[in-house]
Amino acid sequence: MNLVKTAFKTIQPSLERAVLTVDRAFSGYVQPRRARGKLILQPYVGWGTPQHVELTGRVLLPRTLAPARKGDRRWQNARNMLRRLLSREVAGVKVLGTLDGVTVGAVSDSDGYFTLNFTPSSPLGGGWHQVSLKMEGREVSAVARVQVVSAARFGVISDLDDTVLKSDVTSLPRMLSTVLTGNARTRLPFPGVGALYRALTRDGEARNPIFYVSSSPWNLFDLLWQFLDYRRIPLGPMFLRNWGMDLLGGHGGHKHTVIERIFERFPELPFVLVGDSGEKDPEIYAEVVHRHPNRVLAVYIRDVTEASRDEGVLKLREEVRKAGVDLVLAADSLNAASHAMAMGLITAGEYRSVLTSVARTYEN
Repeated sequence: MNLVKTAFKTIQPSLERAVLTVDRAFSGYVQPRRARGKLILQPYVGWGTPQHVELTGRVLLPRTLAPARKGDRRWQNARNMLRRLLSREVAGVKVLGTLDGVTVGAVSDSDGYFTLNFTPSSPLGGGWHQVSLKMEGREVSAVARVQVVSAARFGVISDLDDTVLKSDVTSLPRMLSTVLTGNARTRLPFPGVGALYRALTRDGEARNPIFYVSSSPWNLFDLLWQFLDYRRIPLGPMFLRNWGMDLLGGHGGHKHTVIERIFERFPELPFVLVGDSGEKDPEIYAEVVHRHPNRVLAVYIRDVTEASRDEGVLKLREEVRKAGVDLVLAADSLNAASHAMAMGLITAGEYRSVLTSVARTYEN
C-alpha cells in the first residue's frame, strides 16, 4: 500500500496537468453552448464580519431532483446522487448580488463558481442576513443566506462525515452504500449531536457561530443542508471541496486552509474544534492548537475507530494538554457535553437536554 501511495504521489503532478489540459479543452468547446441554455443559480452560505461578507455560489444547468422522503427507494436516492455528482457548470456568467443596499458582481469561472465580496456602507448586525442574486441579462434570480458574526463568546468548527452524520468513512464499501443510496431524511446523525450543537451555539442573546468543514464535494451541498435542517442541527457556512482533481489533494490540506481563514477572519474569537478519529482530525486539530495558542477552548473527537487508532489519539491528547487544551475522545455526544458543562461552555440544563437526547436514541 505504501508503494502504491508513493507511486501515486510521484505521478500526481503530471496527472493533474494532463487532466487540467483536457478539462480546459473540453470547457472551451462545451461552455459557450451551455451558456445559451436555461441556467440556475446555486448559492451556498455566506459568512463574515459586520464590515466584510463573502458569498460563494455556482452557475449550473438545471437538474431534476425529487424532494427527499423517508420512504424513497435506494435506487431513487442513487439516481439523485448521480445527478448531483454529474453537475453541468457554466463559465463566463456575470452574477450580481445585493446585501443591505450594496451591489457587487463577479463572473463564474471554468467550474461555474463565483465569489461575491461585500463591504457594507455601515456595519451589519450579527446573525443571519439575505443576499438577493441575479444573472446579468437574464431573468434568473435567487436568495442566499449569510451569517454575520458580531457579539459571540466563541465559535465552533466541525467536521461533518462521521462527526455529525454517520458515513462509515473507515469502511469504503459501507461508506459508498451509505453515501450513494441515502438521502437527507434517511441519513442518520450521531446520538445527541443536535442537542450538543444547539447548546454550544446558544449563548444568551448572542449566537455562537458554527462552521462546517468537510471533504465532501460542493455537489452535495443541498443534501447536507437539508440534512442539518431536517435534524434540527444548527445551520452554518459550509466549506466543501471542488469535485474532481481537487479531491486528490488530501483531507488535511483543505481543512488546514479553511481553519486558517476562519481564525484570520475572527482574530479575537476562540473556538471549539469537533471531529472524529476516522481520518486526520486529531492530528490537524493538534497542530491548530500549537499554531494558535489560547485560541482553542477544547477539542472533541468522536471515537469511530479501533483500539489501535485510539492509542495514537490518546498520545496526541497528552501533547495537546501540554498546551493547556483538553482533547476529549468520546464515543458519543454525552462525554463532550459533560466536559463542555464543566468548562462553562454550556449550562446544566443544556447538558440534561443532551443526556435526554442520547438516552432516547438508545431506547429506540
